[in-house]
Order: sequence, then C-alpha cells, then structure tokens
Amino acid sequence: MPAEPVAPPAVTEDDPGGRTARRLVAVVALAAVLPALYLPGLVHDFFDLKIYMRAMDWWSAGHPLYDYVQPDRVQGALYFTYPPFAALLLRPFALLPLGATIAIFTVLTVVGVVVTTRWLVLPVIRRHDLPALFSVTVAVLLVFAVESTRETLTFGQINMLLVVLILGDLLFAVPRGRRWAGVGVGLAAALKLFPGIFVLYLLATRRWRAAVVAAVTATLATLLAAAVAPGDSWRFWTHELWATDRVGRTDYTGNQSLFGLLSRITAPDKPSQLPWLLLALLVAGYGLWRAARAARAGDALAGLTLTGLVGGLVSPITWTHHLYWFIPAVVVLLDAALDADRGTVEGARRRRWLLVLAVGTGFVIVYGVVTFQDWGVAPARTDDLADFVVRNAYVLLSLLLLAVLPARRRPPEGAVTPAGNGH
Repeated sequence: MPAEPVAPPAVTEDDPGGRTARRLVAVVALAAVLPALYLPGLVHDFFDLKIYMRAMDWWSAGHPLYDYVQPDRVQGALYFTYPPFAALLLRPFALLPLGATIAIFTVLTVVGVVVTTRWLVLPVIRRHDLPALFSVTVAVLLVFAVESTRETLTFGQINMLLVVLILGDLLFAVPRGRRWAGVGVGLAAALKLFPGIFVLYLLATRRWRAAVVAAVTATLATLLAAAVAPGDSWRFWTHELWATDRVGRTDYTGNQSLFGLLSRITAPDKPSQLPWLLLALLVAGYGLWRAARAARAGDALAGLTLTGLVGGLVSPITWTHHLYWFIPAVVVLLDAALDADRGTVEGARRRRWLLVLAVGTGFVIVYGVVTFQDWGVAPARTDDLADFVVRNAYVLLSLLLLAVLPARRRPPEGAVTPAGNGH
C-alpha cells in the first residue's frame, strides 16, 4: 500500500525567528538614517551652548550678565536671554573645559530623550499588547530623528531638561496628587519662560494646589537668583524680558510662532501688536479650553500636549527646538488609532484618518523647516501660498492639531496608568 503523501508543514503566524529578524532590520534601517539627518546640523557646532558658556565667563569676570553680546550673520547680534535662575545653574559649567560641558549636555539630552519616550509609549504598549523592547527602541530612534531633537542636540540646548521636569510633573505627580506636584513646572518656568503656560494649564484644569506650588516654586527660584545677582535680576525683569529683538529676528523662518507668521507677512516691517494679541488670546483661550476638557476626561497626555502647542503658538519667539510637543501629539494620535473599532465603517474610517494624520505629522517634524532649507540672511516676505505653507509649516500644523487632536477614554475607576492618561 503506497505511503500517503506528507503535507508540507503549515505556515503559521508564530514565527519568532522571522519576526526578530524583521524587527532587527527595521531598527538597523532607522539607525542608519539618523546620521544623514544630523549631518546638516553639525554646522551648528553647539552654537547656543557656546554662547551660554562665553556669557558665563563674561559674567564671572565681573561684567553685567545681560551686556554680553556676539555678532551673528543671520540674527545680527545675539545676547544671553535666559532668566537669572538659569544663569545661576549654568555658571558652574563655566569652570569646566568646554568639551566636558558639551559632553555632559549631550549625554543628559540623550538620557532625557530615552526616559521621556519610555514614559510616553509604555502605556500605549501595555494597552495594545505591543512588543515592548522593539516598540520603545523604534520610538526612541524616531524621536532622535525629529528636527526639534536634532536642533536641541546640535545647538546644545537645555530643552530636554525642561521636558523631563514638565512631563514628570504632569504625567505622574499631578494625576497622583503628590504633595510636590507643581514643583517640576515651577522649576521649568524659572529656567525658561515658555513653560509658564503650564501654570495656566494647572489653573484651567482646577489643579489649584499644584498651580500654587508651581507659582511658589518659580517665585522662590527667581528670588534666590535675585539674592545672588540683584542687579542682573532687576535688569532682566524690568527691561530685557520685554526686548524681543534680543533673541533674534522675529521674521526668521526658524521662529514658528503666530508672531513669526505675521512677521513673515509684513517683513521687513514689524507686524502690528494688536492683531497678534487678539489672535494669541483667541488661540490660547481655545487651546486651554480643549486641554482642560481633555484633562477632565482623564487624558493628561492630550491635555499637556495641547498646552505645549498653545505655548509655541502664542510665544513671540518659538524656535524649532522649542517644539517638542509634536512628539506626544503623534503618540496620542497613534494610540487613538489603535483604539478605533476596525469592525465598523466609522471606526475603520476614523482609524485611517488618525493614522494618516500621525504619519503626516511625523513626516513634517522629521523633515522640518530649517534643516534642509537655506532661508538666507535678509528679511523676506511670504509672497505666495506655497512659500507661506512651507515657511509656516509648524505653525499651521500646531493649529490643525489644536483643533483635531483627540482626547482618549477615561481609565476604569481607581486605575492609574504610568503616564496618567485617560484610559
């Protein structure tokens, strides 16, 4: 009796070896792209950090801190523009060799990127049962690919320190009602003015105690700096704070704020203050209203993301390295897309829309607005629609996300997710 033919082994989805190989290829491919993205930014050569250190040397020599100035081919002249408390923390670095300071800032930024990215994606990974190590690795590599991260690293900026303080506060301390909730936001606001928008967020979400703690922390840090450097502190808060020309040309394409958009329309003239103030108030009111609604629905990540986008829009100067907040926006979009019910027509449509928006946002923030474009040194108006869109890409994307970023579901009663999100 002839032997029955043996059927070939069935191909199943359970192919751990193949999956691992594909994931490894994806990680290596992403890592291989990073040098090409960073190559144009190498010309920055830690430019901002070098300004900080030269200003600290100038200050240590007995000169007024805010008299420090150096020429720049694009901006004309650049000054030290941070609050006195930031100068107080930067001053010890002037005692180190410049190479050591650059290494410390770079390592701290890299660590900050890894830590904050894990905070953002781990709750999504757990909810949707995604492969943890692979997902975190891909997410970290993608965050390093984003223009704001590249600019932070190559300029030697302190933005990731601020992000760590803000996210640690608003994703952990505030949702869990910790006694020290608000300290991170307060310290960030004392170091740089931009994070002050998150104090307004705490007020809008009726986190009264955390808002008071944030305000008191910022005030105490500012008073400490005033006790150490009273003359420089008085000068900063009464004069330099209001001199926007000290931080560079507002019409330069790297300034991705509403005021920057208006400045590029009216260049070389300055835009009228009244229309900008009205527009900024409208955007701030709407954005904080949406942020407060998201927070009340239990979605802390969407709430703080919307607030960060508001801060970038209404600040007179918002350089590209300030705009970290697109990164959590992509996380929110992807999480909401994974939540959408693919079994219904409406759910499938919503899923596609959210994925398209997430991928589109990712493309814009990786390609960026300044890395691969030379916008010249002279003021130039945005004369046509294409030029307007390209030179204001982050502003327009921020406005779009402010309108459509979803707030996700509230968690079960009593549940606390690692990121304090609404699931």
